[in-house]
Amino acid sequence: MNADAKELAKSFDLEKPTPEFYDNPYPTYRALRENEPVKRLPSGTVFLTRYDDLVTTYKNTKSFSSDKKREFAPKYGDTPLYEHHTTSLVFNDPPSHTRVRRLIMGALSPRAIAGMEGDLIKLVDGLLDAIAAKGACELIEDFAASIPIEVIGNLLDVPHEERGPLRDWSLAILGALEPVVSPEAAARGNKAVEDFLAYLETLVARRRQKPGNPERDVLTRLIQGEENGERLTEKELLHNCIFLLNAGHETTTNLIGNGLVALDHHPEQKQRLIGNPGLIKTAIEEMLRYESSNQLGNRMTTERVELGGVMLDAGTSVTLCIGAANRDPAQFPEPESFDIARTPNRHLAFATGAHQCAGMALARLEGAIAISRFLARFPNYAVSGKPVRGGRVRFRGFLSVPCSIG
Repeated sequence: MNADAKELAKSFDLEKPTPEFYDNPYPTYRALRENEPVKRLPSGTVFLTRYDDLVTTYKNTKSFSSDKKREFAPKYGDTPLYEHHTTSLVFNDPPSHTRVRRLIMGALSPRAIAGMEGDLIKLVDGLLDAIAAKGACELIEDFAASIPIEVIGNLLDVPHEERGPLRDWSLAILGALEPVVSPEAAARGNKAVEDFLAYLETLVARRRQKPGNPERDVLTRLIQGEENGERLTEKELLHNCIFLLNAGHETTTNLIGNGLVALDHHPEQKQRLIGNPGLIKTAIEEMLRYESSNQLGNRMTTERVELGGVMLDAGTSVTLCIGAANRDPAQFPEPESFDIARTPNRHLAFATGAHQCAGMALARLEGAIAISRFLARFPNYAVSGKPVRGGRVRFRGFLSVPCSIG
């Protein structure tokens, strides 16, 4: 087995994943962590799989940059995708990142998120009513994917009748973030950015004429800026609205879908949660750790730096494997076990440091309400056919999960 693991680590190429890797990347992650934890890939990128190395990288923003202009220029060229990804919050360094994040965090305050709970419960219960009337469900389309689209739609106060294209735009843009992007995927991503920007220009113009309540309407809050006069440029405003949808859409869909499938695959944990609903908070943390919605992050070294005993030159692209770090036995006892009461659970599903996910409190709330109410309503639910994976390396989730509701 050890020889097999060494060969698995040696032959790993993120740009040429095998079907087995898409289905279950964790044996590969384990082999890399044990044999080549700081792995130089054929592309020249360094691939990190140890928890401590990821934390070091996240927290050292001086040596490890999030700015993607240098990396994305050859990948995207002069395209809408390049403009979008190099303008959005997640792919920028301080001070630009700090300024934009502060404005967004002001709109996602604890009070604002607490105020969303009632509407979120209504939304989830309405979806559960529709599933009950149908007698079965497709877990992603009928439930998991419907929740974050509505939540972000409400945050930006997008009229319900205009929300139809949001999910497809988001999937197309995020699909173009994969390590290898086909010309077709790039074309879909660029078209989605163009269409999304055109829509947002009209939405922003309407909101400028008729502002909403900045305590509840994130778009109004971002347009008006801070009391000290700090405001986003028009370009920053539009692209960070796209970022808010993308950041909160597929990741939360995956949290809910992955979580309900993990419970189905671990019936003793499912029964434990049904019997003790108070465990929902630690259960959500374990779902985030065990099947992280976002599996990969990226940085670029700005100077010569040592990491995990390896010297990296300035200008080295670094891939942070969140999915591997979240199963590192140096941090998590019995990391391959799914334990809904695991504590402590300092997973990196939301990253850490300056770039820790701005919407993590909202994602946790969505996950907790969706999964707890689904379980309470359909305690005998079961995956009733073969789930279809999303075919992504960066984002781990399902395209479809047939489900009986008992």
